[in-house]
Amino acid sequence: MTPPYGGVFVARTAILDSSGVHRALTRIGHEIIERNQGLDEVVVVGLQTGGVQIALRIVRLLFEIDGTDVPFGTLDVVMHRDDIGLRPVMAEAVTDIPFDLDGMTVVLVDDVLYTGRTIRAALDALNDFGRPRAVQLAVVIDRGHRELPIRPDFVGKNLPTSREEMVDVTLEGVLLGEMRK
Repeated sequence: MTPPYGGVFVARTAILDSSGVHRALTRIGHEIIERNQGLDEVVVVGLQTGGVQIALRIVRLLFEIDGTDVPFGTLDVVMHRDDIGLRPVMAEAVTDIPFDLDGMTVVLVDDVLYTGRTIRAALDALNDFGRPRAVQLAVVIDRGHRELPIRPDFVGKNLPTSREEMVDVTLEGVLLGEMRK
């Protein structure tokens, strides 16, 4: 994990192991299919950097469950953030949306939902690629502390945290810890 402000992530508690993450993502996959009554006109877009691997796993699971090869893209939102002057801007990752979003249902995927500001930036950035019929949000962890009226459609686990705590999500597991300088 690359901390946004420097320092070292020190894990204190394992929240989910790899099988727990797999179960949560499988459940999310089934919920995506059910909510959309199939996968016609559904695309999956992973947010750089934490949501990309999670989104790829969801796309694979959707294929295993339904047999549908769902289009996949990645989105970097750094230039759409509202805090560019308040924190360091990380080097841009790759945005790759090789399909038109017009009329599609976009399942936006991220690892952790916290304040909602990254998702707000993602909604702005999606406008550069078309006008989706709907945007749905899937996250592995919803840790609360929202600053904007944003709510996920699909959640692996709700994890109440303090603002000082950090959550690290990988396909191998979810860790709760803190940043130390």
